[in-house]
Amino acid sequence: MLLKKSIKLFIIAVGINSLAYAQTNKNEPIKVAVDFSASIAPMKPLWAWFGYDEPNYTYMKDGKKLLTEIAAASPVPVFVRAHSLLVTGDGVAALKWGSTNAYTEDASGNPVYNWSIIDSIFDTYIKRGMKPLAQIGFMPEALSSKPVPYKHNWKPGDKYSDIFTGWAYPPKDYNKWTELVYQWVKHSVERYGKEEVESWYWELWNEPDSQYWRGTQQEFFKLYDYSADAVKRALPTAKIGGTDITGGAMKFQDAFIKHCLFETNYATGKTGSPLDILLFHAKGSPKLENGRVVMGIRSQLRNINDNLKVIAAYPQLKDLPIVIGESDPEGCAACGMATDPQNAYRNGTMYSSYTAASFARKYELAHLLKSNLIGAVTWAFEFENQPWFYGFRDLATNGVDKPVLNVFRMFGMMRGDLVKVDANRMCPLDSILASGIRGAHTDIGALASKDAKSAAVMVWNYHDADEKGSAEKVNIQLNGLPSKTIELKHYRIDDQHSNSYEVWKKMGSPVSPTAVQIKQLEKAGQLAMLEKPSILKTKNGTANLEILLPRQGVSFLHLSFK
Repeated sequence: MLLKKSIKLFIIAVGINSLAYAQTNKNEPIKVAVDFSASIAPMKPLWAWFGYDEPNYTYMKDGKKLLTEIAAASPVPVFVRAHSLLVTGDGVAALKWGSTNAYTEDASGNPVYNWSIIDSIFDTYIKRGMKPLAQIGFMPEALSSKPVPYKHNWKPGDKYSDIFTGWAYPPKDYNKWTELVYQWVKHSVERYGKEEVESWYWELWNEPDSQYWRGTQQEFFKLYDYSADAVKRALPTAKIGGTDITGGAMKFQDAFIKHCLFETNYATGKTGSPLDILLFHAKGSPKLENGRVVMGIRSQLRNINDNLKVIAAYPQLKDLPIVIGESDPEGCAACGMATDPQNAYRNGTMYSSYTAASFARKYELAHLLKSNLIGAVTWAFEFENQPWFYGFRDLATNGVDKPVLNVFRMFGMMRGDLVKVDANRMCPLDSILASGIRGAHTDIGALASKDAKSAAVMVWNYHDADEKGSAEKVNIQLNGLPSKTIELKHYRIDDQHSNSYEVWKKMGSPVSPTAVQIKQLEKAGQLAMLEKPSILKTKNGTANLEILLPRQGVSFLHLSFK
């Protein structure tokens, strides 16, 4: 009841009128009113965090190209999280697999450290002004308490559980594990400098409440204590945390928090363990219903809501940075739509409109629960040398950007503070947490920002059901503008704009596009303007616009002034 009351208060504060939404019918005008003079809170770049399973893609051709584009889209350093940074192997990339061979042992059982592949990964980030969200994991073969079998050969359609092999087990020697972590952090400081490494975050493992960790909860806490102690010994000012649990594992997270705050440290024997950042996951749940994909935005947002409430219960954590370590429409990036047809939303505008609508609610939840949410990791990257538009959850295919990447380009142009928005067709948060966006109406909502020299409005037309629909007329009133003359740039993602997938289909869905076709696809994958830049004349700080926004479309209005 308390949360519902808080949500209603926030809705009134930002001007999202739930009663108006409930009463709106298709004959009533759709209205979005933005007040740029009414700041809500600083707009933290929650979106500037990305991650993926296969670390060896990082320094490959298309991996480098995509990281360059991601970095270029952001006005702040982008954080990158990758699995398997300590896994034993030859460094050859494969689906749901990666390796660096950082730790092996000689014939006498003495440690042999090799940082060359990890350096290749982190060098790629640092050269682009990016920051590692450095994941300490998984278990090297020589340290695993159950190393056989170790490498898997999983492919789409196989049982997901096949990936959980010897790398998922606790160490047989915690002292050797501790020394490995210490040496890694020490090497990082020597290579990149103390100030640079101080700006990173370190975190242990992935989803320890699941099969990713084949030990007990207490064994994970023990591993955390030893790992955190090693990180701090190597660099006392380094930042480390956990736990990157699955979205529904609030009890595990609560136990971890209690351990870090109040319980005996396995490594030091003292009370408590270092905790500089808290992480958890949030996933949606798309399903195939009567031959069409129906998204599960409700599930993802409830994961966020539930986990933020667990953290908010501890006043000691009031200002602690929080990151959603994976925040996505569903759980398996490497499960393509051929084997998992519920994932058919990924290539086109369903993914982009979902992303716009869901990120707006992340901001809303963080504000409501007074959480220091600083990031939400989009667990999507690219898959090297795979079929074109196979339906992986990725940002680009064979070096060609997909529509969803253009939403992040839009976010990258938003600066300053979030400002008040009143939208009579924007579905209220409490309604989404209860039942998703499943009614007769689509969710036509907006997120807006303003700084000293620019302002921006992102408007989307989203519904959980993956259907296309005719464009709807949206009246947009811009209030509180500081200048009589405003330059307007209107960007759009829809079937005709910023959409390489539709262009590829019109080409006949070529299995091997020609060089000329690839150039066309690359151009189509960039963020496109709907029309030429124009000048808005304001009256008493107000201007009015009318746009036609198709279902699954996202419009972005960028306003420049002196």
